[in-house]
Amino acid sequence: MKKITGNIIDIHRRIIFGGVIHYSEGGIDRIEETGGKYDRYILPGLIDAHVHIESSMLVPSGFSRLVVPRGTIAVVTDPHEIGNVMGVEGVEYMIEESKNTPLKCFFGAPSCVPATPLESSGAVIDSAQIERLLEKPEIIALSEMMNFPGVVNKDPEVLAKIKAAVDRNLPVDGHAPGLRGEDLKQYAAAGIGTDHECFELSEALEKIKRGMKIQVRQGSAAKNFDALADLFKEHADDLMLCTDDSHPDELVKSGHIDKLIHLGLQAGIDLFKLLRAASLIPANHYNLPVGLLREGDPADFIVIDHPESFNVLGTYINGECVFDSEKGVLFSEKKVNPVNHFVPHFISENDLKIIVPSGKSRARVIQCFDGELVTDTVWTEVKEKSEMSASVDKDVLKIVVVDRYQNKPVSVGFINGFGLKQGALASSVAHDSHNVVAVGVNDGEIARAVNLVMEKRGGLVAVDGNEEKVLPLPVAGLMSNEDGRVVADKYNLLEKMAVQMGSTLKAPFMTLSFMSLLVIPKLKLGDKGLFDGEKFEFTSVFE
Repeated sequence: MKKITGNIIDIHRRIIFGGVIHYSEGGIDRIEETGGKYDRYILPGLIDAHVHIESSMLVPSGFSRLVVPRGTIAVVTDPHEIGNVMGVEGVEYMIEESKNTPLKCFFGAPSCVPATPLESSGAVIDSAQIERLLEKPEIIALSEMMNFPGVVNKDPEVLAKIKAAVDRNLPVDGHAPGLRGEDLKQYAAAGIGTDHECFELSEALEKIKRGMKIQVRQGSAAKNFDALADLFKEHADDLMLCTDDSHPDELVKSGHIDKLIHLGLQAGIDLFKLLRAASLIPANHYNLPVGLLREGDPADFIVIDHPESFNVLGTYINGECVFDSEKGVLFSEKKVNPVNHFVPHFISENDLKIIVPSGKSRARVIQCFDGELVTDTVWTEVKEKSEMSASVDKDVLKIVVVDRYQNKPVSVGFINGFGLKQGALASSVAHDSHNVVAVGVNDGEIARAVNLVMEKRGGLVAVDGNEEKVLPLPVAGLMSNEDGRVVADKYNLLEKMAVQMGSTLKAPFMTLSFMSLLVIPKLKLGDKGLFDGEKFEFTSVFE
């Protein structure tokens, strides 16, 4: 039997008292009140209620080594990204690899693979496969139902996936940005119980009214905490905390769920409300076998210096100290064998040439914005029958998408907002189908960047003249099997090189990764061509 002494933060009774916790690998045996005052605080570990581990560009064991020191003891993770690339095989890989870490990883079955028929993806997960996935003990929910039109319009395949979860008394997660009114009523009534896409307070309140819990998100791309902070005043028990997508540099520099705790404390939100949203509410909603600092619970808890500063001194999972602020991470890394269905095929400058058709005088250009998923459309004048190239002076660069699953013609368009003066960037992280996307100032550099990604069977690349930097992502073309801090350093070097090449964006690779997300307006480029997200149809580069 082990014991630990400190000021115990009891989130159930909403009190703090001096005490001793007697525990073992079997769980917490006894909690004694001592009446003492101590220089450390003990509280339940933190839970990320919705995260895509793949977005960290790390396998689960690598991801855990960055988040466990931040007080995270469990995550509810949706393997949607690798599902779109590798199907059920990818989901099973994530489950098996997560067993290399003490972090408690609970998986959802990806509900939308492919995310859209408008792109070429690597797999399909149909309702029959969802049924089989939901039988796995590691699968505890149906993950975010992005196809809300399918729910509202009663698509049989969509409803079959939801029914498979509901019949098993498993939660169904939502994904319905901006959905309101009668459509929202039908969406929630189908059995969907959460949403992490709210970006306005009124939207979140309407979803809570429909019986949904809101996952307040603060990731690397979408940051909604400030907009939704007022929900804690009257609806704290309807809230969970999540990151959704976090890049490795963000996890190293800013933290994980602990960064949301910091934001909440700075905003004056009650400590107990924050901690319950970070532990009790998700544990109860998903029926997770995690400890909440009660007698008989698993011995999952964290030690911090003080609630105001919230620096993690130690993390304990199942009675084992897995992180100590003086000793570091206390679990070993295991060798990870990459899995990959990448089909390398190399392109040339000739594949990227685009000739202005007769009678055309203007070209559509994607306008991107720093840190935003949405884009706009701007126009540039062109000369008919001439070759249209990038214009550095106008910041009209060429953007291309290359199918990573089969060899077919390259999709070519133009983009404004990157600001590159030289070179090219390329990535095999391109939501949601993860084909190879690249942007650059000339065809030679773009082809070179794409071919480096192909050569590595996935990765992030920056090229400029004789200089090149590569972050290989050999696991499904999405993740690295290197140490998380090494990956974060490589990612930072790529971002710095992009800035040196002239990019005006704070996160150019993140922005690039969303330029083929066709379902987000207004104008995007997929492997099948330029797509108008408002009219919801493919369109021509030229008018």
